[in-house]
Amino acid sequence: MKHDHQDAPAAPEPSNARSGPLRIDLLTLFPAMAEGFLKESILGRAVQSGILDIRTHNLRDWAKNKHRRVDDTPFGGGAGMLLAPQPLFDAIEEIRTPGARVVYLCPDGRPLSNTLARELSRAPHLIFVSGHYEGVDQRVRDALVTDEVSIGDYVLTNGTLAAAVVIDCLARQIPGVLGDDQSLVGESFDEADGLLGHPQYTRPADFRGLKVPEVLLGGNHKAIGAWRKEQRIRKTMTRRPDLLPPGFAETPPEAKKPKTKRKAKREKSEGAEA
Repeated sequence: MKHDHQDAPAAPEPSNARSGPLRIDLLTLFPAMAEGFLKESILGRAVQSGILDIRTHNLRDWAKNKHRRVDDTPFGGGAGMLLAPQPLFDAIEEIRTPGARVVYLCPDGRPLSNTLARELSRAPHLIFVSGHYEGVDQRVRDALVTDEVSIGDYVLTNGTLAAAVVIDCLARQIPGVLGDDQSLVGESFDEADGLLGHPQYTRPADFRGLKVPEVLLGGNHKAIGAWRKEQRIRKTMTRRPDLLPPGFAETPPEAKKPKTKRKAKREKSEGAEA
C-alpha cells in the first residue's frame, strides 16, 4: 500500500535480465537476529553458490551522535519511539544501486503473496528496511521506500523477522535456489490455480495402522493427479474459501470429478427411458 506523494520513487519495472546474484541488503538494529537464519539451509547454500548476495547492516553505523542513537520521540506526543530520518537516509543513499527497490516491512503494507515474491525476486537489488519501536519517520517512507510489505495482520516487536520471511519467500522463486524448480508446482498458492497444497506421505505405507491412501501406491499418475487436485480443492474449500472464485465453494468436489464411461452411458440410458 503505497502513499501518493510526488517525492516517492516509483518501483522499477520487474526484469528477468538480471546478471549475477540478487543482492539483498538488510538494514536493522539487530543484524544477529537475521544472520543465523540467512546462513543456514537453502538460503545459505544459495549464498555459497552465488545465486544470492545477502548483506546485513547495523543501522547505528550511520548514526552521527555520540551515543549512536537512531530514534527519537514523535512530534505530537504519543507512546514509543520512531526511527529518525537521518540514519536511514544516509544508509539507503550509500547502499542503493541503480534499479534498487527499497522495501519497508510494516503492518499497513501490501500483503505478502507468491505473486509479490516473484515480482521482488526479479529485481537487481533489494534493500530491506526493518522498522522498530513505533516504526520510521514518514519522510523515509515518502521519499525513499518503493515497496511497503506486510506479512500478516499482526504486529511484531521489530521488522527483522518479517524481512527474513520475505527474503525466504522470494528467494525460492529464483531458479536454482530450490535445486529442483518443480518443487514450486502444486504447492499451496500455486500460480496456476491458487489452491492450498495436497497431503503428502512417505515410507512406510503403514505406520501404526495409519495407512497411506491406496491411490498413491498404485503408480497410476493420472489417478494420483486427480486425487491430489481433489484434495487441494477440499482443503481450500474448508480452510480458505476466500481463495476460490465466486460460486466455486458451493460446488462439492465430487461434482467436479470427470464422469466415467460407464456412468455416462448409464445416465444416457436413463435419459432415453425418461
